[in-house]
Amino acid sequence: MMALSVHSPFATLGDETVRSLEGGEQTVLFDGKSLEGWRGRDDLWRVEDGMIVGRTTDEDPIAENTFLIFNEPIEGDFELTLQFKLEGGNSGIQYRSVVVDEDKFVVSGYQADIDSTNKFAGILYEEKGRGILAKRGEFVTIGEDGKKSVEKFADHDALANTIHSGQWNDYRVVVRGNQLEQFINETKMIQLIDNQTDKARDSGVIALQLHRGPAMTARFKNVTIRRWK
Repeated sequence: MMALSVHSPFATLGDETVRSLEGGEQTVLFDGKSLEGWRGRDDLWRVEDGMIVGRTTDEDPIAENTFLIFNEPIEGDFELTLQFKLEGGNSGIQYRSVVVDEDKFVVSGYQADIDSTNKFAGILYEEKGRGILAKRGEFVTIGEDGKKSVEKFADHDALANTIHSGQWNDYRVVVRGNQLEQFINETKMIQLIDNQTDKARDSGVIALQLHRGPAMTARFKNVTIRRWK
């Protein structure tokens, strides 16, 4: 892996000190040649032309969602960036997630959603957890009791129009403390503050999803993460 260490500045937001989006240590998670450092079903995941490719078929459908999991758990604040292209079906990018079935490569946790129809792309979903946490265009605060406070900052359908179906798109996930933000093509999709301490996670794995159902092909490339110490 390649890494570059630079200064990590801080910024102030209200009464809290949060890390800025500059500096940190950047690491390439996928070298474009192999799935070294990742684990998942060998019959579903491969490398093609410098891309991670996950593929299911109608002839041999999968019975449940399965994932390609990055081996190293990620702690603390980070910015995850990648490009994705989806043909059919539903996918997502797991982060701060936990492996619940190692044999079947099943995880639970936060998911930056992707789907081929752009109905759900950009939302924040909690796989095998609380379900949809924030829809497109929502700034959600979850209280300690699990109740949500929702503010709308953009139109759901207008945001969908910024996502290019069947083409390459940029996804960026920013995690600072218990604040989560997701961007597609540099347009903010959601923002969440998770104060439900018995459910929220402050570390976990990154993983890429293949969803049960109709045949699909999910492609990912340029997967990098920036972390602060």
